[in-house]
Amino acid sequence: MMSELSPLLLSRIQFGANISFHILFPTITIALGWMLLGMKLAYNRSGNFAWMEAYRFWVKVFALSFAMGVVSGITMSFQFGTNWPGFMEKVGNVAGPLLAYEVLTAFFLEAVFLGIMLFGFRRVPDWAHTGATLLVAGGTTLSAFWIIALNSWMQTPTGHEIRDGVVHAADWWAVVFNPSMPYRLIHMLLASGLTVAFLLSGVSAWRWLRGDQTEAVAKVLKAGVLTAAVLIPIQIFAGDQHGLNSFHHQPAKVAAMEANWDTAENVPLILFAWPDEAQRKNHLEIAVPSGASLILTHRADGTVPGLNDFPGKHPPVKPVFFGFRVMVGIGLLMLAVSWAGSFLMRRRGPEALPKWLLYTLVGMTFAGWIATLAGWYVTEIGRQPWLVTGILTTADAVAKVPAPMVLSTLLLYLATYVALLAAYIVTLFHLAKKAGDAGPPEDEREMFPPVLTPEAVPEGRP
Repeated sequence: MMSELSPLLLSRIQFGANISFHILFPTITIALGWMLLGMKLAYNRSGNFAWMEAYRFWVKVFALSFAMGVVSGITMSFQFGTNWPGFMEKVGNVAGPLLAYEVLTAFFLEAVFLGIMLFGFRRVPDWAHTGATLLVAGGTTLSAFWIIALNSWMQTPTGHEIRDGVVHAADWWAVVFNPSMPYRLIHMLLASGLTVAFLLSGVSAWRWLRGDQTEAVAKVLKAGVLTAAVLIPIQIFAGDQHGLNSFHHQPAKVAAMEANWDTAENVPLILFAWPDEAQRKNHLEIAVPSGASLILTHRADGTVPGLNDFPGKHPPVKPVFFGFRVMVGIGLLMLAVSWAGSFLMRRRGPEALPKWLLYTLVGMTFAGWIATLAGWYVTEIGRQPWLVTGILTTADAVAKVPAPMVLSTLLLYLATYVALLAAYIVTLFHLAKKAGDAGPPEDEREMFPPVLTPEAVPEGRP
């Protein structure tokens, strides 16, 4: 068994586990920052303290998610040196600056102003508190921009030159805005928006079912469902455009997504199958005639590339094929649930939602996580055997570390991540339960501390 688990495979699994855990939290903070800004602006405009009550709860979730993202991100970055030294040796002149830009322009912005978001209301001017929320939201998006720029460059590298076997940036504009970058960035930002929309809806539906039917909970529940209803059709369109881009630049990945073995016209859209790489065919196939050709080329007789055109240079088929279908399936479920909820709430609000739909929303609290991970696996596994397409293979970048050593650290990582993820989910619902048990404040003074003026400071205190 150990002989089958090579250092390369174990290192890939270990990095996959690290990035799978890490990506969960930026996926929340990217969009949640903007949702918090929306809550704060709604409070500023209307003076309705229900919006501020919602803000005060969800900013705690943001802080918790931000902390988890930072910790897991640091751990992940260590692996460039411990498991993948060939990556930085070969492309560090491109990857290093992009990662540094993310820290300098985005992470510091989030970290500096998060404290004002958490503790600054009524301690700083209202415009400063709103501005801090805007800067943190912008920082999360800027962070995503740099990370997606690097990942997209690894998928579709441009703007570089190779000197003495080492990659150097020749045109930073072309490096950052490589052919797949805009599609991946939009797709990721929308995925974050949907993840947060269902997180807001699921937690609020849980509170509503427990009897916490305050105005703040009702507003967030409605906002979450409506946001999902607006974003999901946009995401379907953006995902289609992303797929067409991959069809042009990464045909082997698309062939694996469709489990299409031979280049041909009138290629069917496979709804379900069991791909068999040994026999180079599919079992138990259920397909729509000419569907893949129609989607990918917009012509029923369009030509779709096959995996047999890439002998030894195409990704593992099963994880890419099934990952893509999980992502699409959850997206269609999001469409149905959010549109049903929006239709029912159009007049009466959350009171109109039947219990089965509320329970469905609770069950889909983390649906965005599952869809994001499935899509991420399609993206990352789909570029194999390349780490940087056409430049560096995964096998050439891995460290020469004994398999037992990698396995031991992998098991420690997995145990730690399972414990942290469980703690995160428990803490999230504990905060929701505590907020519900406390009940709504009678007035503003119960919710927020009074502003200290010189006259209010007791005698003898500075």
